[in-house]
Amino acid sequence: MNPLESFELAIKNIAAGKVRAFLTMLGIIIGVMAVILIVGIGNGLSAYMVEQFQSMGTNTLNVNIFGRGSARAVSPDDMYALVDDNPDYLALISPTSSMSGDVKTGNETYSTSITGVGEDYFDIRQYSVNSGRGLYFVDIDKRSRVCVVGSYIANEYYSGGAVGERMRIAGTDFTIVGVLAEEADSEESGTDDAVYVPYSVASRLSGAAVNSYVLTVVSEDEAAASKKIVENKLLDVFGNSNAYRVQSMTELLDTMSQMLGIVIIVLAAIAGISLVVGGVGIMNIMLVSVTERTREIGIRKALGAKERYIMSQFVIEAAVTSAIGGLLGIAAGYGLSTLATRILTDVTGESLAVSPTSTAVLTAFGVSAAIGILFGYLPAKKAARLNPIDALRYE
Repeated sequence: MNPLESFELAIKNIAAGKVRAFLTMLGIIIGVMAVILIVGIGNGLSAYMVEQFQSMGTNTLNVNIFGRGSARAVSPDDMYALVDDNPDYLALISPTSSMSGDVKTGNETYSTSITGVGEDYFDIRQYSVNSGRGLYFVDIDKRSRVCVVGSYIANEYYSGGAVGERMRIAGTDFTIVGVLAEEADSEESGTDDAVYVPYSVASRLSGAAVNSYVLTVVSEDEAAASKKIVENKLLDVFGNSNAYRVQSMTELLDTMSQMLGIVIIVLAAIAGISLVVGGVGIMNIMLVSVTERTREIGIRKALGAKERYIMSQFVIEAAVTSAIGGLLGIAAGYGLSTLATRILTDVTGESLAVSPTSTAVLTAFGVSAAIGILFGYLPAKKAARLNPIDALRYE
């Protein structure tokens, strides 16, 4: 009997007991489906995380200074000079300074995010100015009382026509010179509910020195070297690495991606236990099948069938059963991935796609087929070694 005939016979035997075959395949189906779904969710989360980091700028360095209050200090001019001295590594820089206080528009007073920034801040964060202009160097140099607002504030308090209007921030009048394009859903307390003023003004009004900066690197490949340049500068100033923190968004993204990858591998491995359970089920049903077909085996051996033919028949049947279960698991995995994408998108309001990779699909299918062969070997070996006389006499 050639492999093709063994395959056809395996299909007939599976079709003759559809319910039993399906129950046998169930562990394989669940295992393959779970692996595909978990890997798909991991890929979706990874893509979403990368997208979020890219929106913040994966080519950025965030610098926080804790060494104030001592005789040593670093000023915005020092940081600008550092960027100018390293044009092959550092590109743009913006000091940032958060300040507290209410914002008053007409008779309405409300709380919002107020941040002092430099002229390059919007380019660094990839924010677009929808109307008016951004902040200029002269605004910072002259400590001009001007500001740029998010789209939520412009729409909520100025009916969309905010440029040229005035608002009172921490008791000081400011003129709105620009409105940023909508970044999110323009909701309260979101990224569009914010006010940006020159950092020189924010520092003076808050009475606190600038203690944080955001920089861009020329190349993400040189992010580590760029980070080292900034750290060396600050170490020379403070003489203590605890006085500052330099965080590379690229390194942070890599770290989080590695952590997510480890979690996905662990979860996929746990889901893969179902494949082993499914393999035990296949072995059990194949042992039952050997017992049920003992006389058939005895007749075939009496007619001259060799042991390897008997063994190949049962191994192929086990492999076919497992492979069909794997195919059904793949179909179920893709179906649930599509459903999960819709549910996650509706629940979170974010574009979070559950997208299985072809590598995960092929691996899951290959493992399922291999498990069928592995767990089908013992029953096949038992069938092949049956004594033909005993098999013919079996009731």
